[in-house]
This record gives sequence, C-alpha cells and structure tokens, in this order.
Amino acid sequence: MLDKLQQVEDRFIKVNELLCLPETVSDQTKYTALMKELKNLTPVVETYREYKKTVSDGEAAKEMLSEHPEKELRELLEIEVEECKEKANELSEQLKILLLPKDPNDDRNVIIEIRAGAGGEEAALFGNSLFRMYSMYSESRGWKSEILSVNETGLGGIKEISFMIEGEGAYSRFKFESGVHRVQRVPETESGGRIHTSTVTVAVLPEAQEVDIDIDPTDLQIDTYRSSGAGGQHVNKTESAIRITHIPTGTVVECQDERSQHKNRDRAMKILRSRLLEAEREKQNAEIADERRSQVGTGDRSERIRTYNFPQGRVSDHRIGLTLYKIEAIMNGDLDEIIDSLITADTAEKLKASTEE
Repeated sequence: MLDKLQQVEDRFIKVNELLCLPETVSDQTKYTALMKELKNLTPVVETYREYKKTVSDGEAAKEMLSEHPEKELRELLEIEVEECKEKANELSEQLKILLLPKDPNDDRNVIIEIRAGAGGEEAALFGNSLFRMYSMYSESRGWKSEILSVNETGLGGIKEISFMIEGEGAYSRFKFESGVHRVQRVPETESGGRIHTSTVTVAVLPEAQEVDIDIDPTDLQIDTYRSSGAGGQHVNKTESAIRITHIPTGTVVECQDERSQHKNRDRAMKILRSRLLEAEREKQNAEIADERRSQVGTGDRSERIRTYNFPQGRVSDHRIGLTLYKIEAIMNGDLDEIIDSLITADTAEKLKASTEE
C-alpha cells in the first residue's frame, strides 16, 4: 500500500507542475482534465502526508524514550508514542478506503426512471410520492431536477416518469436506489380500511456523454406524433412529440413534454444514450461474475429492496437490514441516513473483497 501511495503522491506533484505550464493553461480540455485529476488525488495525498508525519513523530518519540531516563518525561513520551500509533492506524484505514477503485460515474448527473409495478392506481400514486421524495432530496442538496417524460393517471398518479438530476456527485448518492420499492398503506380509495401492498420500480442511470457511446444515425427510426394530455390549444395541432427507436436493440424512447420538436428530440436522445450505455455496462458486468445487481427485476412484490410501511411509520432497507421509524421525514426527502448507510455497507464489501484478493 505504501508503494502505491508514494506513486499517487509523485503523480500529485507532477500534475501540479503540469498545471503551471503555459501550454496547459491555454489548452482548456487538458487543463480541465488535470484539475479533475488533482481534485481526486488531493484527499489521498493529504491523508498520506498526515500519516507519514504521524509515523515520523511516533518514531522520534521512541528515540527520545531511549535517551531520557527521567520518569515524568518518559511517561509523557510513552503517551505520545501510543497516541501516534493509534492515529497512524486510523489514517491507515482511511487510506485503504481512499485507494479503493472509484466508480467513474460517481460525479455524473443521473437519469431516474420510475414505473408503477403491481398495485394499479395505488402503485401509480406511490410512484408520484417517490418522484416527490427524490425531487425534495435533490433540492436540499442544491441540485437541479428536470422532467424528461411523464405518463400521468387521472387521479394524480404516475405510471412512469423519467427525470434528470444535475449536480456533482448525484450518481454516487442515487445509484443504490435502483430496484423495487414496496409500499404498504391504506389507499385513499379504500373504504374498508384495508392495507394494500403495491410496488414501484426505480432505475438509476448515469448520464451518458457523447464520447461514451457511438450511435449510428442509420440505426435510428425517428417518428413524430401529436402530443396528448393537458396543453390547451397547442394539443393535437403540431406533431412536436418524438419517438426514437434504436433498431439493433429495440430500445424505444418517447418524449412529448416540450412544445419544440427539436427539444423533445434532444431529450429523447439523451435518454436513449443513457439507456444504451447502461445496457452495455450491464452486459460487461454480467461477464465479470454479475458484479452489479440487476436494475429493477420484474416489479413483483417479493423482489423488493425497500419497504415503506405507513401504518407502522417505518422504512426498511432489506439489503442492509436497516429500519428507520421516520417515514414522514423520509418521504419529504430526508434520505441521507439511508444513503450514507448503503455507501458504508458497499465500502465495507469492497474493502473485504480487496483484502481477499
């Protein structure tokens, strides 16, 4: 580990030198890439330098112990040696985590897709609740959210919705939300007071960049049609809605939220690119021992990652055995405790895997 840390520090020094060169400053692409690399290297190097100083201080205190027979001074030096040892061990554990391979998508924006599963109208209503929950969480972090496409029901539910969240680190916080979310509550339409169980599927996709995946224009079938739903005089007068079919994979994306056909096309292409990138990532991960969980399963009630039980006021994440009795706060976007716990568990798994290799 120490050899690797020294290599990281050497690279950190080199990057700083490169950033000072006039040719780097004049090349915006290169400068941006180096600044991003510097940002990733900095916490590792700062912790490594603190570790080296702590070890050095501990060794210096040990040397002084052998040179000073005075009882009072020896007691102080022994305390310093022990404190340096404990701090060095803590920093060593931090460094192990910092050296874990970083998900290259963590800093990206995300596209979240929510679909009502089992449960009919009640599932659609809960889909709307999840959309609200994620939107409020994004707002609390200062991130921007934007609806890309939505299919609503007459009672205020959402059959399916795609929306983008823009913000640094968005994917790192949302990526564990992929899967089936189960809700247990008494629907507003239920006169007998019986608790119903419904499901909603959530897929979280990192926003694809132009360079990530190459789409051949000849592989696309692009259809235009008239928007449906609320919209006053505009509805059914212009064919502004867009449907794009990626012929090789059969992937279909529709977008009708904007009045501009051009804007709908751009949005649809953004969703398509991200879906194709995610499909490619899933294929690669399947080839390396199914490292990543499948996105959402079939939507069956049994395939859940999390349960929201309203009568008991609890939210349970079944992957890590976490139950919190603050469902109202969570539905209002207070997700940090759940997300932090999932990240901690994921980090622990990666550390365990790295020590077994």
